[in-house]
Amino acid sequence: MSRPGRYALLPARRSPGVRLAVAAVGVGLAVTGCSAGGSSSDDSAAPEAGAKKGTANVTQAPPAPVALNANVDGKKDVAVDKTVKVRARHGDVTSVRVTSGKLNVRGELAEDGTWTSSTALEPGRRYDVEMTGTNSEGEKRTERSSFRTDDLTLDEQTYPSMAPLSGSEVGVGMPVIVRFDLPVQRKAAFEKQLSVESEPEVRGTWHWVSDTEVHYRPKKFWEPGTEVTVDADVNSVNAGNGIYGQESRSGTFTVGDSVISHVNLQTNQMRVKINGELARTIPITGGKAGFESRSGTKVIVEKFLEKRMDAATTGIAPGDPEYYNIADVQYAMRVTYTGEFLHAAPWSVDSQGVANVSHGCIGMSTEDAKWLFERSSVGDVVITTGSDRGIEYGNGYTDWDVSYADYREKSALS
Repeated sequence: MSRPGRYALLPARRSPGVRLAVAAVGVGLAVTGCSAGGSSSDDSAAPEAGAKKGTANVTQAPPAPVALNANVDGKKDVAVDKTVKVRARHGDVTSVRVTSGKLNVRGELAEDGTWTSSTALEPGRRYDVEMTGTNSEGEKRTERSSFRTDDLTLDEQTYPSMAPLSGSEVGVGMPVIVRFDLPVQRKAAFEKQLSVESEPEVRGTWHWVSDTEVHYRPKKFWEPGTEVTVDADVNSVNAGNGIYGQESRSGTFTVGDSVISHVNLQTNQMRVKINGELARTIPITGGKAGFESRSGTKVIVEKFLEKRMDAATTGIAPGDPEYYNIADVQYAMRVTYTGEFLHAAPWSVDSQGVANVSHGCIGMSTEDAKWLFERSSVGDVVITTGSDRGIEYGNGYTDWDVSYADYREKSALS
């Protein structure tokens, strides 16, 4: 395309004789312009209306059509954690639709004009991309493409399960627990996708117990009546070692009354406080020498109206003088994975409040056990003192047996 004034700025070379001829012509034109008639007989020399003196008329080229481009082109399958991006040249992206059947991938337009997906892709699916944009003249253009995601086996996907169960009511010491059936190596990436919201709001932190389990607790015990919502948005998140999140999960639960039991193994008494008020003092018996009950802050893990208690599960074999196998222990509430319970122990009533004679459990009368069972929930706190044997990390819900600062250190984001 020629540019206005180009040839006026860069004239062709001429011989001196030509320059003189041009000058002479110029003089003649000047004289003619001052004649009495005041007009030229050559109408073709008059410039067009609106044209600038010394410039040529130029036709502007039409604006280029908008060109749209996605970072997934269908030439090869893409990973499920791929973030889809759409950009435009010679214009702006105005809308993008990424669909797979009834699945819609949400996304957002950034200030730089890039559309970026905000929801995960699913494995082994074909996705269709419809991109629309406009150029500087508002001319619209739509382009379409498609791509497929990698197929994943179940051995390449880790499934999350959550506790407490959605809709349940729990005690003030209940941690939020997310377990995975395959290990998570990229813990920070997963933890970023975990959230806990509560009313009233609390300050809390996540804490990795292992490669397959992460807990959350507030800085202090939950307040009674707190409503909690948990989201584990881990679908298609890269867990490392070729494993991805299989599904996202969410749930809600409510915190019930504060029921905190204080067990003193020296006085053989248990003081039960409900919402901060002493509700009952219960005579108990704890673990005898060699089977001491563990000191520490424990949490009720599960409840049974009746529970078979077999010493073989603690490593005591049949034939050992310490072996026992009781089929129907009533009002049993587990506080450690290794077999400590609070339960009815009618066989040791004479020792309750006097001596420790059990194999580690906290025994009490059937009446007292029933009373406590009916007022207790999974997540209630049992604080035990008076023993030199401490509770082992991870032997139950030991989330409260460490300081908040130490607990937070096992967050992948700390």
